[in-house]
Amino acid sequence: MASSALPISQSPRSLVSARHLTACRPSLPVVYASSLGGHLHRLRVGPRGSSRSGLPLRRVVVYATTTDVHKKRQAAPGPRDRGFVDEMRAVAMRLHTRDQAKEGEKEADAPPVAKWEPSVEGYLRFLVDSKLVYDTLETIVQEAVYPYYAEFRNTGLERSEKLAKDLEWFKDQGHTIPEPSSPGVTYASYLEELSKNDPQAFICHLYNIYFAHTAGGRMIGRKVAEKILDNKELEFYQWDGDLSQMLQNVREKLNRVASSWSREEKDHCLEETEKSFQYSGDILRLILSS
Repeated sequence: MASSALPISQSPRSLVSARHLTACRPSLPVVYASSLGGHLHRLRVGPRGSSRSGLPLRRVVVYATTTDVHKKRQAAPGPRDRGFVDEMRAVAMRLHTRDQAKEGEKEADAPPVAKWEPSVEGYLRFLVDSKLVYDTLETIVQEAVYPYYAEFRNTGLERSEKLAKDLEWFKDQGHTIPEPSSPGVTYASYLEELSKNDPQAFICHLYNIYFAHTAGGRMIGRKVAEKILDNKELEFYQWDGDLSQMLQNVREKLNRVASSWSREEKDHCLEETEKSFQYSGDILRLILSS
């Protein structure tokens, strides 16, 4: 779950590749934007930020391009340059809302987590669908259709066994464990397809699923536990060992894998981020279902 965000779906190709930006060198600043129809528009911005395309600026959503992110990282890598993972994080942060991350650019389409009214039934649906996604992700890594998938075996971030224990605990409390629902089944099928035919896109999902759960996912888990579980901490939110070191190890593996990709392959990976948020957000919304 890339993050705790509940994203608004936009065009899956909303991030613009470098070749769109190098085609022209106008005298006035140019902003590439996507209108509500998902089409690209080149806007010449006037002295007061007015649009010379005739479109009202309040109706235009401007996206950072993958090239912008790449250049920013090259210009100011800082003491801990994280390579391609830094680009992945930058794109993911821009898909948060402002109240979720300072880099966020999305409009909120749901109340903040603190105002949620979760139900046990809805939370069980979320946990069941999450388990199906983690089962699928971990099986793909074990089978390793592409050899570099094997890099992500036994990272310590795996959640399937933990979720199995949590569901068994709920069963012992007298709750009926539901079957996986449409959001989880759909996402699991999509991951299987990507893993065979689009490895760069699959790696994008792997990164966002694992890393989002260790950040926003943990925060959501605490808030839900306060409201419906008498502050019980589920196994889903516990890791065996030093989590920060596990994350760093996976960052290094991701950077190593991506080091052999072309710029086009890296950009394609980044472009998949929005779909990752969309699928994860559909599962997250189950918490609020009745």
